[in-house]
Amino acid sequence: MTDTSPLKVWLDRDGALLRLRLSRPKANIVDAAMIAALHAAFDAHRGTHGLRGVLLDAEGAHFSFGASVEEHLAERCAAMLTALHALIITMVEFPVPILTAVRGQCLGGGLEVALAGGSIFSSPDSRFGQPEMNLGVFAPAASVLLPLRVNQPNAEDLLFSGRSVSAEEARVMGLVQSVADDPEAAALAYFDAQLAPKSAAALACAVAAVRGPLIRDLRARLSGVEALYLDRLMKTRDANEGLAAFLARRAPTWEHI
Repeated sequence: MTDTSPLKVWLDRDGALLRLRLSRPKANIVDAAMIAALHAAFDAHRGTHGLRGVLLDAEGAHFSFGASVEEHLAERCAAMLTALHALIITMVEFPVPILTAVRGQCLGGGLEVALAGGSIFSSPDSRFGQPEMNLGVFAPAASVLLPLRVNQPNAEDLLFSGRSVSAEEARVMGLVQSVADDPEAAALAYFDAQLAPKSAAALACAVAAVRGPLIRDLRARLSGVEALYLDRLMKTRDANEGLAAFLARRAPTWEHI
């Protein structure tokens, strides 16, 4: 671990569990540096012998406030989307289950990263949402991943309204699998009981079997929503107004064009 990295990385449970911890509280913004650190960690441990799981969590009171709004601006968003979507594909293809423990806010790009993993363990006070629509944009990765977690109407509700939901509402939707006062402890208990006793070779095959069709579809759909975002959305006046208004800390003025 290093103090300068946005991510802490270590092996736990005698090398059976990869620990990843977002370490730029309070916001734990999913910016270019965080995306690169996560991608590097997954790449470095893809072939770790005997690995049976990953636990992703965060320092501080909040999992993540989301992506960097500055990196959503027209001149920077192409690079940001390319990097984030590559990370998401890497996570979905990773050969062992990825568990995520969430406290506090889990929003925007932070929720998209959590959605790319498997089971989400949440504290009771957590909030989940995709607030991008409030800025005049949409959430490309969540547009693909959310309907796989919750039913289509619930996914559209979160994507279109920009509202956030409580941990319990997220659990009822199927977005969250477990609500516990200590989500990290709950995730570790699940790993110890359900994944640690298994064969890493068998787990890798099971992950490939269940996610094969998803991975093929995910690549095509992420490419499509990325093109929609860059070639259509970012050419609208309102998308650029919404982002500028957020950075200026003022209310946006929509012209619906």
